[in-house]
Amino acid sequence: MSLSRYFPILDWGRRYDRTAFTGDAVAAVIVTIMLIPQSLAYALLAGMPPEAGIYASIAPIILYAIFGTSRALAVGPVAVVSLMTAAAVGNVAESGTADYAAAALTLAALSGAMLLALGLLRLGFLANFLSHPVIAGFITASGILIAASQLRHILGIEAEGHTLIEILASLWAHLGDVNVITLALGGSATAFLYWVRGGLKPLLRRLGIGPRVADIGAKTGPVLAIAATTLAVWVFDLGARGVAIVGEVPQSLPPMTMPSISPDLIRQLAVPALLISIIGFVESISVAQTLAAKKRQRIDPDQELIGLGAANMGAAFTGGFPVTGGFSRSVVNYDAGAETPAAGAFTALGLALAALFLTPLIHYLPKATLAATIIVAVLSLVDLSILKRAWAFSRADFAAVVVTILLTLLAGVELGVTAGVVTSILVHLYKTSRPHMAVVGRVPGTEHFRNVLRHKVETQPHVLSLRVDESLYFPNARYLEDQVAAYAAEKPELTDVVLMFPAVNEVDLSALESLEVINKRLCESGIRLHLSEVKGPVMDRLRRSHLLEELTGEIFLSQHEAVCSLGEERDDAASAASLPSKS
Repeated sequence: MSLSRYFPILDWGRRYDRTAFTGDAVAAVIVTIMLIPQSLAYALLAGMPPEAGIYASIAPIILYAIFGTSRALAVGPVAVVSLMTAAAVGNVAESGTADYAAAALTLAALSGAMLLALGLLRLGFLANFLSHPVIAGFITASGILIAASQLRHILGIEAEGHTLIEILASLWAHLGDVNVITLALGGSATAFLYWVRGGLKPLLRRLGIGPRVADIGAKTGPVLAIAATTLAVWVFDLGARGVAIVGEVPQSLPPMTMPSISPDLIRQLAVPALLISIIGFVESISVAQTLAAKKRQRIDPDQELIGLGAANMGAAFTGGFPVTGGFSRSVVNYDAGAETPAAGAFTALGLALAALFLTPLIHYLPKATLAATIIVAVLSLVDLSILKRAWAFSRADFAAVVVTILLTLLAGVELGVTAGVVTSILVHLYKTSRPHMAVVGRVPGTEHFRNVLRHKVETQPHVLSLRVDESLYFPNARYLEDQVAAYAAEKPELTDVVLMFPAVNEVDLSALESLEVINKRLCESGIRLHLSEVKGPVMDRLRRSHLLEELTGEIFLSQHEAVCSLGEERDDAASAASLPSKS
């Protein structure tokens, strides 16, 4: 059991049978056909030679099959991580040089080491600091950046830049150098691929092809575009007329490579590697959990960190660059019938055969077609509707989305995602520093207590029932003091304050000291402090403090009990006061 925890292959491998093999083999064939153009395209996006995309899809997939827990996740180069790779490595080396390739290997190794460390230490929860609005904003901005960066290949011009302004300015400056033939190839490929996404499947269905086969056929559309444009370049010798082509690609299996151990390079790439690790993990785990839920399977986030870490280490030592689980290929893998991670291993075998025997066929492949593949793929990532949804739901989340999008577009991916994380944390701290509190009263005829501002409830003038709807810790401890003081000042007849804790899951030392201060100040004003509905773990903490010994009031199991007890106490005191005194 212990070994199976770290090597999930020992779990599903012992139950592997012919049915699973058939499903995995069919899925592998389909995903391999899809992955070849994708791998080449994402290598282009990352600034790497095209064969690096194939290399990054062989060893990583095999290693993930051994260590990963998802039955359908397909690991390899993806658009957002490739963009982040280009941005990070482009700051330390010039594209196309040996230093650039070495830096990419080092980036993959750093990312793999970080993911492995997070997994072994079971720190997968750290990815939760990337809120959904930040992820959505970052992916949307990244999609726009990626599409803009690929326009130079569609137009056949030289352009550069890591921000939207730099890219657009560079494109504008070189607009007079547009290669018309390249534009025709790239434009037609883009239009075809765009039509394939929505039009090919209905066409195949009208021709009598089954829905599953039609869906898979539509997803392998890029292969048709690559075949057609490559044939056109070869037949008409368009490479001699200025059309940029992939050129010679080595016919070989992934080579053994060694990341750089230069302290200076590691220092420069450490932060980008951390960001790539977190973004890649969040993207991967989202896909894995979505697909696993459809078959009621379980995903272990911490083991997924180990699987992705191993995959990136594999990429670092076999000529690749950072990888993660891809959405589109994982969905195709699932739809094609993948039963186990062995489908990924079979896909790696197919890619290895392609690297050995098929690379001469892509010599004349125009880079414009690869750019078209990327553009059409990433446009599906752009979701500007998140702005409208965030504005309607939460102004704070809207601010996080806007900050992430703008800074990613205008300052680059690293600063964009960093600012998004910081904004999310600040928004969270701001919200929790001002926890929602409500003065409550009893709903007539029941034992339920609700907000006096929202419901018609019964209250007692001498009792303040204050419900705290947030855990108490250092950012909001002082706010609790201020609120209790403000409410007490408004009610001169007040004799008792009851703090309801049904939503309080944690009380830290700062909050404990604030409760002691509240108790003391209320006591000085002749007011008792009570607690009600305190959860067991919170009560255990309070018992280890002096608060309960110094508390001027009581701790009640329920708010109903508190109100009844304090009401009866008041009635008894009033009755005693009304009795004639004996002289």
